[in-house]
Amino acid sequence: MFAYIKGTVTFVLDDYAVVENNGIGYMIFMPSRDLDALRDKKDVLVYTYYYVREDNISLYGFLDKESLNIFKLLLGVSGVGPKAALSILSCTTPSSFILSVVTKDDKTLSKAQGIGKKLAQRIILELKDKFKDYEFANEKEEDKREFLDKDVSKEAIAALLTLGYTKQEAIQAVKKVEGASSVEDYIKGALKFLMK
Repeated sequence: MFAYIKGTVTFVLDDYAVVENNGIGYMIFMPSRDLDALRDKKDVLVYTYYYVREDNISLYGFLDKESLNIFKLLLGVSGVGPKAALSILSCTTPSSFILSVVTKDDKTLSKAQGIGKKLAQRIILELKDKFKDYEFANEKEEDKREFLDKDVSKEAIAALLTLGYTKQEAIQAVKKVEGASSVEDYIKGALKFLMK
């Protein structure tokens, strides 16, 4: 319903911020790292997710599209609600989260408040295929084929696709990364390039 809200930060509390737009104050629940970033800002653009359930109608927001997309993926995992998803995004970046899923690192995910080992393992189990096994068929350029033969870069590109980037954007961004040897390095470097 709301793709984003652009307005003035009225105030920031522990788990939500109020952003005013045209005289209306929107109460937006956000990860703590985004709330911290808002404390020094006046005008802001927040990417939002309108959550509607029988007992809960809330607005959740993020300062970048990658976090919003991770939030949506997490809501698709059985047993993960918006509070648990926000908790994960409060203590990890999108690239670190993807790395945790790809490397089956349940310890890192378990550091989030309210996320036990079993739930962390379920998140990994249900989301691991979202970040791997993307088929790169029909690539025409020879250098692209050689480049995509690397498993690490394939996983990084698949992760960027899951975050909402096009295949072309993901490939070009990963190709710009120099000196990366891990999936996390590729993702971090590519996101820096894509978010310029």
